[in-house]
Amino acid sequence: MKRLFAAAFAVAMVAAPATAQEAPKPGAEQARIAYFAGTWEFAGEAKASPMGPGGKMTGADTCEWFAGGFQLVCRGDATGPRGPAKTGSVWAYDPARQVYTYFGYTSMGEAFYVTGTVDGKVWTWQAEFAVEGAMMRMRATITEEPPAAYSFKLEASADGTSWMLMEEGRATKRTR
Repeated sequence: MKRLFAAAFAVAMVAAPATAQEAPKPGAEQARIAYFAGTWEFAGEAKASPMGPGGKMTGADTCEWFAGGFQLVCRGDATGPRGPAKTGSVWAYDPARQVYTYFGYTSMGEAFYVTGTVDGKVWTWQAEFAVEGAMMRMRATITEEPPAAYSFKLEASADGTSWMLMEEGRATKRTR
């Protein structure tokens, strides 16, 4: 009987810490992403570049929290110089690297992953992509315009010093 009690006690002691731990909760970093929750309409202009033709861009995105509140998941429709597209993205925070992450994809086969930081109301996202066989640095800047708008611009650079404007525009949040 003592052995049975000792074995049961040992199992209970090992299992107790695992069951006593609470599920993680979103923190201040996830709360910061909340500005972008909701439905947004945007309009802007793409500049002709190695990335594609220039012209007007319009669209709408709806962004909602994924279960648990750690990621903001967006789905949308856009029309630009290359035609209409379905879009999707996931916003998150990577605590190990202490950066925000953004994974975007389109029905035109594009997929991209960028990392970013926020300083006040300005978000800066950066990545490197191969364009026509050469590495190109990309920088996207989003500036919050409270209570319910933001402006954006996308720039590219071959050397990280001189930047070429690729896109710019503005988004406004739909109110119910």
